[in-house]
Formats: sequence, structure tokens, C-alpha cells
Amino acid sequence: MNLLSRLPAPVRRTVHGVVGVALVAALASCGNQDTYPLTTLSPKGQQADTIHTLVKPIFIIAGVVFVVVQVVIVVIVIKFRRRRGEEHGENDPVQIHGNTPLELTWTALPAILLAGLAVLNVQTIFKLEQRVPDAIHVDVYGQQWWWEYRYDLDSDGQPDIITANQMVVPAGRQVELNIRSRDVIHSFWIPALNGKMDASPGSTHFMAINANKPGIYEGQCTEFCGLSHGYMRMEVKALTPADYDQWVTDQTASPAEPGNKLAEEGRTAFLSQCAYCHQVNGLTAEGEYSDAGPVADYKGLDGKAVPTVRPGVAPNLTHLMSRERFSGNMFPLHYEDGKPDEGNLKDWLTDPKAMKPMMPDNQQGMPNLNLDPATIDALVAYLVTLN
Repeated sequence: MNLLSRLPAPVRRTVHGVVGVALVAALASCGNQDTYPLTTLSPKGQQADTIHTLVKPIFIIAGVVFVVVQVVIVVIVIKFRRRRGEEHGENDPVQIHGNTPLELTWTALPAILLAGLAVLNVQTIFKLEQRVPDAIHVDVYGQQWWWEYRYDLDSDGQPDIITANQMVVPAGRQVELNIRSRDVIHSFWIPALNGKMDASPGSTHFMAINANKPGIYEGQCTEFCGLSHGYMRMEVKALTPADYDQWVTDQTASPAEPGNKLAEEGRTAFLSQCAYCHQVNGLTAEGEYSDAGPVADYKGLDGKAVPTVRPGVAPNLTHLMSRERFSGNMFPLHYEDGKPDEGNLKDWLTDPKAMKPMMPDNQQGMPNLNLDPATIDALVAYLVTLN
């Protein structure tokens, strides 16, 4: 420490800066994919690999340039510092202003380097925009403060599956996303699979993902979008092709009938308390299931005596318990042993604002319906049948 204190103030500041940068770099390298899942440095998909291939050499080049510049600065400051007894300018280095060859060199070299990096960037952009004929198409909607996914499996322009917060995809197959927003600007980001893409009102932005292997890949909205921005998470669950096909079969099937009286009471309570905002495919106003899919529920069934319920401003709950979490992918729906976490659902129905900051009076988030305990128990008994 005494040695450092003897150095001139500019040198000390430079040393402190270099040490600080080194410490930050060391801390940034700590952790792994399991402890810090939101990292861009551990690609798990084709598009993320493409980005990583571009970013890696850029960081190496930038790191080398940074180190060289800092070393030159430190050497110059130490070598040409003003010593005691010296007149001002007595020990200054030779001035090179007006040296045409040298100035051309340090102008041309960075320009060539940047041009090369620009070519690599453009190539990467075109790769990320590539579409494939056998891709799965999913419309992604950001809404304060959760995500909705609509699967158009037969390419007829209408969704066959509508789910929320957790997107399920087959590993090894490209999934093409059309990203939109229903209110403010959000940003869709699953760093292990691709970069981020804004969800903007009135616009549609394309992004593709292709997970290398089965697994769960977490994400977070990265555009400040209001009170619960930090509670607006998302997740991609990649399955084997066979498991994905089974998931599609399960998701397009009608919900199971309630298996007990309490669950039946919950379905009745759902129609009176929840169906204004939430949807269960095929659930009619009389509390029965039809064979209707999500499109019919939103548009009404032609030729049916009893119309289906037509909500859509809150998550589709048709197969709620097939998901891992709810409410912006924040709260678990199951315990580790796979049993339903009824406690979380009861807490949510009792006082949702205590679990997640929201503004229900402004139609932003779940309102407190002031339900009595018996109604909450019945609703939870019904919700856990939606698997």
C-alpha cells in the first residue's frame, strides 16, 4: 500500500481502475447455468449458438484492444510523469501530431476492423431471420404482466392451442414466433435459446428458437413495463418429439369432468366469478363441456343452443395444471413430488396483490374478488382438475 501511495495520483487512479475492472470480470465469470439461468454465455439452441459464434471473437478482440490501450496508458504515465525539479514539458515525449502515415494507419486499421465486424453482424442477422418449411408457428402476446402463446398447428391462421407463461416445444425443431403486445412495450428474452425481441403494440416481430435438447429454459421481460415488470417471467420447456406429440394431444383434448361435488361447485363458481376474464375451452354458460376449441370459445359456436364463454383478457386455464407455474411464471403449481400446490392457489385467490404488485382497478392484473373461504376451496378443487 505504501508503494502505491508513492505513485502520482493519475497512476493510482489508473491502477485502481484496472484492478476494479479485473475484479468485476472475475465476479462475472462466477456461477453456472444452474445457479444463474439467465446468462447469454451458455447457449442451448441453434440461434443462441449463432449469436455466441459472433459475440465470442468480438469480445476477444475488444478485450485485447482494451488491455493494450490500458497498458500503453500506464507505461506512458509512468515513464513521462513530471518528476521533482523538472520544468513543465521538460520530459514530454516526442509529439507526433501531423505524422500523416501514422495517422492514416490508426484511422484505416480500426475502419477495416469495424468493416469486418459489420460483415459478420449482417451474416448473423440473416441467419437468425431464416425460416424453415416444417417449423411450428406460435403467436406470442405480451400483456401486463404475463405471456400468452397461441399455437397454429395446421397453418390455417387460427390457434389450436392457447396457453400461458410456459411455452412447450419439441427439441431439435425450429419454432417460429410472431411476437406482439396487447398494451405497452415488453421484451421476450430466453437467453439460452436466442437474443431478446421487443413486443410492441401494433407491430409483429419475428424470432425463431430451436432447443438443442430437452430441458427448461428460463427468461424474463427485459423492457420496463410497469409495476410488476420484475414479475413478468417466461419459460420454454423443450420435450422429446414423442413427448411433444403427446402434449399436443393432451392440450387439444377437452378438460376432464370434475370428479367430486366440491370440484363441481368450483366449476359453478368459476362461471360466476372467473369466466369474465379466464377461459376453459368448451366450457358453456350452463357449466358443461362441449368439444369446442379455443377459437370457437372466443368467437362463439354457430348452431349451438348454448354459447360458450367468451373471455380472453386473462390466461387460458384449460389445462392449467399441465404447467409448472402461474402468474407470470412466478409461483409453483406443484410440489416437488408432483402433487398440486393448493396453498399457492388459495393464497392467490385470497389476496393476489399480496403475492404480486398489480393495478386491477386499471385492468392491470388480477383483482381481489373478496371470495369467502368456502368458495376459494371449491375453486381450487376445480382448478386442480384442469390437467
